[in-house]
Amino acid sequence: MIFIENEENTDPRLNLALEEYALRNFSSQQDYLLFYINRPSIIIGRNQNTLEEINLDYVEKKDIQVVRRISGGGAVYHDLGNLNFSFITNHDIHNLNNFKKFTAPVIKVLNHMGLQAELKGRNDIQVEDKKISGTAQFSTGKRMVSHGTLLLNTNLGEVKQALNVKMSKIESKGHKSVRSRVANISEYLTLPMPIEAFRTLLLEGLQEEREPFVRYYLTAEEWKAVRLLKEEKYDSWDWNYGNSPKFNIQRSKRFPVGEIDLRIYVEKGHITAFKIFGDFFSKEPLQNLEKLLIGIRYKKTDITKALKNSDLEVYFGTIIKNDFIDLVYGADPEGVQ
Repeated sequence: MIFIENEENTDPRLNLALEEYALRNFSSQQDYLLFYINRPSIIIGRNQNTLEEINLDYVEKKDIQVVRRISGGGAVYHDLGNLNFSFITNHDIHNLNNFKKFTAPVIKVLNHMGLQAELKGRNDIQVEDKKISGTAQFSTGKRMVSHGTLLLNTNLGEVKQALNVKMSKIESKGHKSVRSRVANISEYLTLPMPIEAFRTLLLEGLQEEREPFVRYYLTAEEWKAVRLLKEEKYDSWDWNYGNSPKFNIQRSKRFPVGEIDLRIYVEKGHITAFKIFGDFFSKEPLQNLEKLLIGIRYKKTDITKALKNSDLEVYFGTIIKNDFIDLVYGADPEGVQ
């Protein structure tokens, strides 16, 4: 495995650009590992509606950067007390959404540090029912990235202030607040540990049962390409926020695969706009599903017919098609014609 040096950059937009550049351009004959630490920022899941996930006034006041990542899942808060890890490998259908496989070596290192860490739920590493890490994946069809956070000494007060957590998430986990579900790794250590020491310890632990990692430093030309990707994509408002769609129907429900939030615009009995948001993990672009419903009558029979040949699992994971149809269609709300 090759360890990519990010040269101590803490700009979240540059680090996410580096991760995507490596995913799409580095050799398919090698596996790569990337670590990075971001200054205060909120990292939004690919399919989320940014403005509904953040406390915009607080974020702007505190100059917290907001960046959308290429993988699905929920919004997370990063700061200098949080270590991010990324494994870049060839695509394998058996590894996609197999969070247990790629988190196992990380959990092993945490256990050696004295933590009783384990993977729980869809994609969280927990200690004593407290989340210390969230993970996500993205695949190009040829290559895939499996990445996650490790909360060593993050300012958890900022998590609560900067993120607007939907009530469906809180209720589904049976807790009253974000703070009650999240913990720092430092809380379970007997002695304080700087983030740099933690980074070194994790890197050494991941190498224990492998050949020593080869360290790779990007060339000047590669850094130039990474910065261009940052400027064109990760610096853009369209990517990080995007226009909120016009809609007159909103329907949302939390499924085992995550929350699905629909925005539908119905005019003269026909669907003229359809947008899907959520913290689920999709294998295929949601636009492929959304366009199937544009132009059809807002009737259950028509919706069912339009989705007849669609495999919803490539968009959401394991879900019953009729449950999704029931979410799309319900009693016509006031104002829909």
